[in-house]
Amino acid sequence: MTLEERLAEVTARAAAAAARAGRSVDELTIIPVTKFHPASLVRELYELGVRDVAENRHQEAREKAVELADLADLRWHFVGQLQGKKARQVRSYAHIIHSIDRASLIDSLSSADEDTSIFLQVNLTDDPARGGAAAEQLEELTEHALRAPGIRLEGLMAVAPLGADPRAAFARVRELSERIRLTAPMASSISTGMSADFESAIAEGATHLRIGTAITGNRPADG
Repeated sequence: MTLEERLAEVTARAAAAAARAGRSVDELTIIPVTKFHPASLVRELYELGVRDVAENRHQEAREKAVELADLADLRWHFVGQLQGKKARQVRSYAHIIHSIDRASLIDSLSSADEDTSIFLQVNLTDDPARGGAAAEQLEELTEHALRAPGIRLEGLMAVAPLGADPRAAFARVRELSERIRLTAPMASSISTGMSADFESAIAEGATHLRIGTAITGNRPADG
């Protein structure tokens, strides 16, 4: 399949999943994850009407953002684990950062001069080595984000645990989203769903879908 065909297929599947859930596909932001692929693929996606793309490695993301600076309305999403010392560099090109899991990152991104949109990432496993804050930390992180200048809290992000039922995992994220909205009503977005499980994510209220190979195809052989 071509890139255009894969994008169309994912969009159609997302629309069907939304309809089954009594939702509209217009509620969804489909974000191709373009890691390991060249900037030319991002430009091709742009020509197909895509305006949101995601990267998870800072150096690669920064290089592509510079190369594609002429695409003024392209929104870059950073979805990888973020190092505190790189946070301000990521802020310089990323419009939305999906992987905030500690207060120190919020502090590094905060600014009185410009706004940064963030998702709080929650860890749905018992493994602290996996990215994300523990569920019991979310309320404190939410309050911290609301106090930080220049931080716009969009909502929650999560990755379904390997081997687990993704629908159950995403139902948990929906519950946590409802909880943080008691403190931050504007934080209504949910960033869940990847190539293998985005239909389950849509059924549980996902608004942002981070789709890699189902759209971009396999990574280049030298990736």
